[in-house]
Amino acid sequence: METAAITSWTLIQEIPIPPDVVDLLVEGEEAVAAYKTFRDSAIFTTRRLIVRDAQGLTGKKVEIYSLPYSSVVMWSSENAGKVFDVNAELELWTRAGHIKVKLDRNIDIRRLDKLLAWAILKG
Repeated sequence: METAAITSWTLIQEIPIPPDVVDLLVEGEEAVAAYKTFRDSAIFTTRRLIVRDAQGLTGKKVEIYSLPYSSVVMWSSENAGKVFDVNAELELWTRAGHIKVKLDRNIDIRRLDKLLAWAILKG
């Protein structure tokens, strides 16, 4: 498998689910958790991870990444043994490539690990 990440995101803190994310959801899909990124947000739903990335100087142009959990073939979580860790990260190996998700120390990596396990393994 490819070891260099094709993309990388940093989750800074958990936030309320943005109201406009409802427009992106399909029937039967629900938003479960949302996190602030540097320029926008990442939303974990019952079916996928949605990352909104504001671009340009004004941030009006928005690119949306949608990663269905069904495309994740393996994942790992890493921290220094503490629930809140400065260097925590998740890695996802998908059919599309390798994705790194870095986590700020305010984020509970075990909560995200459990969320991914629930979403990927329930299938």
